[in-house]
Amino acid sequence: MKNVELQKFFRGKRVFVTGHTGFKGSWLCQMLLQFGAQVWGYALAPDTAPSLFDLLHLSERMHSTIGDVRDFDALKLAFFEAQPQIVLHLAAQPIVKEGYRNPVGTFASNVMGTVHLLECVRLFGGVESLVNVTTDKVYAETGRESGYAETDVLDGFDPYANSKSCSELVTACYRRSFLEAVPVSTARAGNVIGGGDFAPSRIIPDCVRAAQAGEPIVLRNPHSVRPYQHVLEPLIAYLTIAARQCENPALAGEYNVGPDADGCVTTGELAGLFCDSFGAGMQCIVRSDGGPHEAAFLKLDCTKLKNTFGWKPVFSVREAVELTTQWTKCWLSGGDLQKLMNEQTAIALQRNKGSILSDGCQ
Repeated sequence: MKNVELQKFFRGKRVFVTGHTGFKGSWLCQMLLQFGAQVWGYALAPDTAPSLFDLLHLSERMHSTIGDVRDFDALKLAFFEAQPQIVLHLAAQPIVKEGYRNPVGTFASNVMGTVHLLECVRLFGGVESLVNVTTDKVYAETGRESGYAETDVLDGFDPYANSKSCSELVTACYRRSFLEAVPVSTARAGNVIGGGDFAPSRIIPDCVRAAQAGEPIVLRNPHSVRPYQHVLEPLIAYLTIAARQCENPALAGEYNVGPDADGCVTTGELAGLFCDSFGAGMQCIVRSDGGPHEAAFLKLDCTKLKNTFGWKPVFSVREAVELTTQWTKCWLSGGDLQKLMNEQTAIALQRNKGSILSDGCQ
């Protein structure tokens, strides 16, 4: 079969995205619309002001349903209206601090929300490919520097991480018990950065808010090490997994999605890169707030993803920060965000030749 690009694969496809109003979800929908897909979204209303979802006017450009994944009846109604071929599950309560504050709500969203989505797939019967997005925090903490692999034990420490570990187990159960005919994968991504993230308690949004206010960046834990990557890196991986397993169901499974070794930097180093890129006299100060437990070191082994799909990270952490400050300056100056994001997506796709796949799942 001839080779075609991701854009051609998704052109005209009916794609259902949960969590479409969030940061990653909004970027994903923008990409799918750029590819010519028919996009349906289901999520809570944006919980930040501003939000990337609103800045991109996505409610006017796709089928958008505001709803809660904990509400099975509402989710099922939206799902059956969409009649999707491809399902991408991003909806979640994603903040560690919020997990400690509201563990019941976090488990309800991240575990039962996954159950509800998988049950919709089971009842509908027409889905051709599904990817459930979880997190690098699903693993039992050992602090080892070699990086966690997909075969390591799932045992997230805090309520958010543990709920995502449970989401992985739920997905594996449904795959074995009910969805033998549907290729189902989970993608365990590390921390992402990029333009349009306004979430609380995240370092890059804190940097953006400081830049907007003309104030120093306040660092809670400057020595914690995380695998940072630009948001386009995992999104291309999710779409590649969804497309490739559609043509070859044997490829379905669990995949780590993270940067190479140079993308694992401390929070302080990342904030320093933002200051250098943004300019205007930006600086950092350290002020610990004695917050809840977070892993001091996290790193992923992404060999399986690379070997299976030819995917590779294409932006260094410095480039990822530069793309983020480029977006931030465009936003602050009232520039064309859709155009800029399409251009950044095109660069990522051009660099990542692993997103080529053979024709299938028509």
